[in-house]
Amino acid sequence: MITKTVAVFPGDDASPEVMIPTIALLEKLQLPIEFVYPMVGDEALSEHGARFPGASKAQVDEADATFFGSTSGQSTEALFYLRWGKQTYANVRPCQFRPGYRSPMANPENIDFVVVRENLEDLYLGLEGDLTALAGLNLYSKHAKTSLKDMGTGRYAIKVITEVGSERVIRFAFELARKRGGQRKVTLTSKYNMLAKADGYFREIGYAVAKDYPDITFETFIVDDFLCRMISNPCALDVVVTPNLYGDIFSDGAAGLIGGLGLAPSGCYGADYAYFESAHGTAPDIQGQNIINPTATILSASMMLTYLGLNEAGNTLEAAISSLYAAGQCIPVDQGGNAKTSEFFQALNDALGLT
Repeated sequence: MITKTVAVFPGDDASPEVMIPTIALLEKLQLPIEFVYPMVGDEALSEHGARFPGASKAQVDEADATFFGSTSGQSTEALFYLRWGKQTYANVRPCQFRPGYRSPMANPENIDFVVVRENLEDLYLGLEGDLTALAGLNLYSKHAKTSLKDMGTGRYAIKVITEVGSERVIRFAFELARKRGGQRKVTLTSKYNMLAKADGYFREIGYAVAKDYPDITFETFIVDDFLCRMISNPCALDVVVTPNLYGDIFSDGAAGLIGGLGLAPSGCYGADYAYFESAHGTAPDIQGQNIINPTATILSASMMLTYLGLNEAGNTLEAAISSLYAAGQCIPVDQGGNAKTSEFFQALNDALGLT
């Protein structure tokens, strides 16, 4: 098998405490993967005069995928490049309950859905500023019945929904629903009742794409209605697709249904590139305490292995995680247990028969 190259960014604060052992575990599996470590942050600035120099970008470009640790600033430029530079437009956030997770739900057993979040547009384009910059446009609010220039001091943020951006992420969601082979259903959510021109457009494109997938059930809900449904009946969901901001919020909420962000993996996919990272932050409050939950990072690695065509290894890693939680003998602190991060990795190595 052809050797794959993976660029690794260990991340900041407590992130390396789960990233480094995960790489070590993957190396023990003797997979056809070469790991490279592009320089980033203060170290890169000192040696190359830039926080994310051209040589580091080249390593990312030449890699088959990137494994990214959570950042609190040092790796931010690399993250922006992985998202907008590599056009990874679909953020995939699985929400699957496994026996042993500390879910707040009374009956979480059949929770198994995926949030597909548009990753490049919406309010995340960073088009913000002072209202005075828009004064010359003579914008008028039909709801407030006043012109923008008469509203006084303030700031704005522009929401952008494009045909290309919406169509590709919605189509990605339908293809994923086919691959999953579960309920074969796509649920689209946006605030199309109030934002008819923007969120309504996302919904219109959804209906257009759905015509190409007669084998997939398609439904739409307004975001607030959807949130209620996600909490009250999460087992009715299969693949959820949403614009950027809502997806960012809902995917974190979905993690709460099964036990928290320590269990939440993610992958960001483009037409010819993908990167993988846990959904939680850098956890600076527990840095150095050896208690950060590695589950999200390991499951993100499993997603990466599947993307690289190493399906058997990805499935094996995921099954080992499930077996640890089901046994209930090595449960991380955030899930109500007392297992240290290093102890969890040792138990996982043992479950995989690694020394």
